[in-house]
Amino acid sequence: MNYQNAIEEALIKTKANITRFGDLFPHTSKDEVYQLNPNDNWTNGFWVGILWLCYQYSGDQAYRDAAQSAVERMKERLDLDQHLDTHDIGFLYTPATVAQWMIDEDQQARLASIKAADRLMKRYRKELGLIQAWGPLGDPNQGGRIIIDCLMNMPLLFWASQETKHDHYQAAAVQFIEKARRYLMRGDDSSYHTFYFDQVTGEPIGGATQQGYKDGSTWTRGQAWAIYGFALAYRYTHNPAYLETSKRAARYFIKHLPENYVAHWDFDVPIDDQIKPDSSASAIAVCGMHELLTWLGTEDSDYTKFSQAIEKTMQSLTADYTTEHGSEGLIDHGSYSVRENKSPDDYTIWGDYFYLEALLRLEKGYTGFWYA
Repeated sequence: MNYQNAIEEALIKTKANITRFGDLFPHTSKDEVYQLNPNDNWTNGFWVGILWLCYQYSGDQAYRDAAQSAVERMKERLDLDQHLDTHDIGFLYTPATVAQWMIDEDQQARLASIKAADRLMKRYRKELGLIQAWGPLGDPNQGGRIIIDCLMNMPLLFWASQETKHDHYQAAAVQFIEKARRYLMRGDDSSYHTFYFDQVTGEPIGGATQQGYKDGSTWTRGQAWAIYGFALAYRYTHNPAYLETSKRAARYFIKHLPENYVAHWDFDVPIDDQIKPDSSASAIAVCGMHELLTWLGTEDSDYTKFSQAIEKTMQSLTADYTTEHGSEGLIDHGSYSVRENKSPDDYTIWGDYFYLEALLRLEKGYTGFWYA
């Protein structure tokens, strides 16, 4: 497939959004209009990442100027330590400051990225071997909770370890990944969204969900995070267990897709004519499976399966999920949290980011900013 037209359309929409959004950041949409925030949300790095991807592809200074301006606001948030009491530091700063370091070799962006990694390390509870997802450290309800999304925050720690030559970042990342592989992934290759551990003994308590259909179901975006997160963990560590875990997560994802290859919001939700898709989950999964293909030879038994799934998914996304010309979003029918009725069928800025990353992976061989 040729994705150039889809990329060009994404660039047109993004350039218009630079003016629309100004100094604010998009999150999800309401009535096809992005809801903006003053840099207090976990998703803001994805808008910056879109700007860097557009600049990387086009060389157009307008995208670079907008990205640099947004990075300054991200650095200010970091300096003030505002709205960072969360595991999402990698989502915030890898597509923003790490991206600027990779593209511009800007030393201030490098230092900010290391500072972001240090902020993420504050979530690391060495005595429990986990990175706490939400809330103040030791919070009675959240203190022993991990989340599958956090796999995508580990590249920030791996990057920091490489840049500083200090191995405590990588040690924490590996410890978390091992815990995620053991407890978030299930024997049938599906996944829990979150998992609780006793904060005194470290003993496992059980899996739960925040945005999935129910505690034991498989939230599709979480499964997509597993595909991509474990594939990236393999890139950094070359631990074959991580490659195999990513492959198994991908097989499960593909096996449970509907006919059009765009995932429903949960793999276990009852299917009826009201079921919501999550285009963002499929965009993330495409990026993860493309990363997997980097490490699989064409003779691998899964190579063709993953390649075909990528193509069929992208056919659907580009044909049926891209928005009309002039729209703010790049793709529609993403879900933030159907369970909580939060943007159950809307634009999502992370969906837009990973859709554009997928297009650029397939058309130009770009791989986003999750590794140098």
